[in-house]
Amino acid sequence: MKRKKLLMIVPLLLVSIILTACQSVTAPYNPKEKLGPQINYTITGIDAGAGIMASTQKALTVYPLAQNKWQLQTSSTAAMTSTLEKAVKYKQPIVVTGWQPHWMFKKYPLKFLKDPKNVYGKAEQIHTITHKGFKQKNPGAYKLLSQFHWTASNMSDVMLQTNAGVDPAKAAKDWIKKNPKLVAEWTKGVPKGNGKPVKMTYVAWDSEIASTNVVAQVLDSLGYKTTIQAMEAQPMWLSVAKGSADATVSAWLPNTSGIYYKQYKNQIDDAGINLQGAKVGLAVPKYMKNINSIDDLINK
Repeated sequence: MKRKKLLMIVPLLLVSIILTACQSVTAPYNPKEKLGPQINYTITGIDAGAGIMASTQKALTVYPLAQNKWQLQTSSTAAMTSTLEKAVKYKQPIVVTGWQPHWMFKKYPLKFLKDPKNVYGKAEQIHTITHKGFKQKNPGAYKLLSQFHWTASNMSDVMLQTNAGVDPAKAAKDWIKKNPKLVAEWTKGVPKGNGKPVKMTYVAWDSEIASTNVVAQVLDSLGYKTTIQAMEAQPMWLSVAKGSADATVSAWLPNTSGIYYKQYKNQIDDAGINLQGAKVGLAVPKYMKNINSIDDLINK
């Protein structure tokens, strides 16, 4: 009898394990069902200090998502993109905080959701800022920083390499070798550094890791002694304003970093726009064809 019972229990256990495993995987997106319950009314975000997170908190109220159970999950860029990769692989529903330029828009089939209430603002620019007095202290480095400019496609090429596991400094060097004409525009008229120090700071987003490493490598190639340091957004702005760092090429304006610009604008110099047409907002995979606006998160 004991043997018969055991033989009956084993298949039942196997069925239970299989069912549990199946239930633990989110089902593929179903356009015939409301989106909210499919993803527990959750928007997958990044680090809490990012400007896009503050804008998304505002969107929760303005649309109004929070009144309809929606919430914003804080994580990190790496955690968010990892979750996104899994969702795309299995065609699962997901809503993420997204920004362009970023390699995820080249690697995955993504689209921004329309923002009819303009919570995230229109296209942004990424600015280069320095502390007051840096232009006089190090005019050569300032000249290069003020002449630095590139496109979202340029930046994404570097980001894709780092995402594939290439060291950011090496990815920057490789990109520089392949784009001598553009680099020549940045370095035109810039004197040799002769070991003059330049300290740059940046927010540790993939986009800013790419731009900061590229600029640092170009400065080093001219004989400047460049150091780079990752920080959260507010300390980054403060460090430049107070002069503990010389510059950053990571200032998203007018919206993402707008609060910091207002706070420190009298203590910094805006050396110019280094990238046009940056964008932030909520994004979903393109296979979620009927979700095209933030309003759709509630209505569909």
